[in-house]
Amino acid sequence: MSGIFYGVGVGPGDPELLTLKAIQIIKQADVIIAPKTEKKEGSVALSIASPYLKPDVEIMTQVFPMVSDTEILTEAWESNKSSILELLEEGKKVVFLTLGDPMFYSTYIYVFRLLEHSGYPIETIPGVTAFCAIGSKLGYPLVEGNNILSIIPATIEEEKLEQALNMSDNVVLMKVYKNYNEIVEKLNRHNLADKAVMISRCGLPDEEVVRELSCTDDKKINYLSTILSRRS
Repeated sequence: MSGIFYGVGVGPGDPELLTLKAIQIIKQADVIIAPKTEKKEGSVALSIASPYLKPDVEIMTQVFPMVSDTEILTEAWESNKSSILELLEEGKKVVFLTLGDPMFYSTYIYVFRLLEHSGYPIETIPGVTAFCAIGSKLGYPLVEGNNILSIIPATIEEEKLEQALNMSDNVVLMKVYKNYNEIVEKLNRHNLADKAVMISRCGLPDEEVVRELSCTDDKKINYLSTILSRRS
């Protein structure tokens, strides 16, 4: 019996935002893979999916380091790949959990590429992205009419960031935790700050909504923070 590998998007934080298909597959899993970084004690994706886990499911935690050292990354990826292949060889239904959508700025994309030519079937289940959940939660239209929406990782090089802000009517800024003050300054300069809003840890118990963005030197911005903005 051949195993099968699933990538399942669990959404941004609220367990009720999982799709029916995602819940069905999670309930049938032999093994749940919970990704995390070394800096975190637990897996946020696993905590979101926890209401749907069957009692006897095997939980496997895999660490995906957030470092730039190629040797360390390669060793971690190959180790994780080998562990998954061993499970698939045993005929297991293996579910890899991921925040938001599996094909959107996700660790799953790298896992998918490592396994896509392994000969085992792979099925990817979409999930609700954080920015879609934020727009719905706050009654904040993401884009309408002929407006241009740009989804921007705030960590990109400055020239590309400036180009994206120049051409966009509406923006979604991801990964704003690293250079928050610089991002706020750029939004102000591009007339995109007045109607901006940021949510940290959307859908989780400690969710925080910030409606007036301002530069700060003493507040640490959470990794799971997203800014929505539109031109005034």
